Amino acid sequence: MMQIRRFGRSEHLSTIAIFGGAAFWEISQEQADRVMELVIDHGVNHIDVAPSYGQAEERIGPWMRRERGRFFLGCKTMERTRAGAWSELRESLKRLQSESFDLYQLHAITSFDELDAVTAQGGALEALVEARQAGLIQHIGITGHGVNTPEIYLEALNRFDFDSVTFPLNFVQAGNSKYYQSAVELIRRCRIRDVGLMVIKSIAKGAWGEKEKTHTTWYEPFPEIELIQRAVNFVLSHDITGICMAGDIRLLPLVLKACENNVPLSLEEREKLIEFGRKYQPLFV
Repeated sequence: MMQIRRFGRSEHLSTIAIFGGAAFWEISQEQADRVMELVIDHGVNHIDVAPSYGQAEERIGPWMRRERGRFFLGCKTMERTRAGAWSELRESLKRLQSESFDLYQLHAITSFDELDAVTAQGGALEALVEARQAGLIQHIGITGHGVNTPEIYLEALNRFDFDSVTFPLNFVQAGNSKYYQSAVELIRRCRIRDVGLMVIKSIAKGAWGEKEKTHTTWYEPFPEIELIQRAVNFVLSHDITGICMAGDIRLLPLVLKACENNVPLSLEEREKLIEFGRKYQPLFV
């Protein structure tokens, strides 16, 4: 049975497994249909997608036309200006065959300069606020990755009352003490502010580097169910809503299974897992 958790002030009860549309980067509609059927069979009720995820919007669109009421639908923009964000939002609505989004996010804000750009006069955030006023979106979020991500989003929350935050966390990355301390503070701040929290890269082992890429994820994932389970247990032991599943359709069944079999870890167990992860190089250094 898939656990559900409240997604901050949205009040939506999201499944702890959130379908990440990046898995549909390059895929046939037939393949996508099989994955969507699997997602529905497991009770997943939250989708996170973006126009930068290859064919994802086109593949999910037919399902939104007939199953929109089943899913909390989140989308994103990498545009940094008001005009660019408005244009991309409208195009995403068309491709996803939906009249509105439950959540729309400023995507891949990975530096303070980018945060400055989207929150400045004429920046993308203005478009999201206007779209919410027009009823095209219900909630506004921010996403990204990088070694300074938690610190950037702590500052973002000072500038605007975001409804959700999406950032990376895994037991290997937690071996970077500065990153983990900032991540824990971000989680604490989001709980106080009633901000929904999604985690990405929960099963990341590290960067590909010169290794042969065996999966479609842009990071090297843990492929074994035992380590995937431990990774999922670690992340879900924090006060977050859920994890965006890995962007590889072969890994999806394993992550779904791990979410369904999730067992919370004590602080001591988390520390032991972080220590175990120190044998690997963190994705962000």
